[in-house]
Amino acid sequence: QVQLTESGGGLVQAGGSLRLSCAASGRLFRWYAMAWFRLAPGKEREFVATEWSGGNTAYADSVKGRFTISRDTAKNTVSLQMNSLKPEDTAIYYCAAGLADIYYRDSGYAYWGQGTQVTVSS
Repeated sequence: QVQLTESGGGLVQAGGSLRLSCAASGRLFRWYAMAWFRLAPGKEREFVATEWSGGNTAYADSVKGRFTISRDTAKNTVSLQMNSLKPEDTAIYYCAAGLADIYYRDSGYAYWGQGTQVTVSS
């Protein structure tokens, strides 16, 4: 069993930065891929970034070059550094853990956090 708790969301102006963190409990954390998804108003939840246990990463095209995912296995945390934020990045951001067989789909992750709101003003 893995429990996930996000933090770090908030309000920021366009061009600014935010860092999201996700604390994971459970011994299986180190074996799972850890990911971030987001849900914007009127849209379906979409993949943002993932990092596998071996350290490989993948990003959505919309955030590539601006967002960086990183995990600290010793501390059971995964972070998302978000730079050059745009109004279209406004969403609830969710941390997820799972085997990520299809890493860009919800179904690839068995465990989800409650989400943290990120609002980017223009």
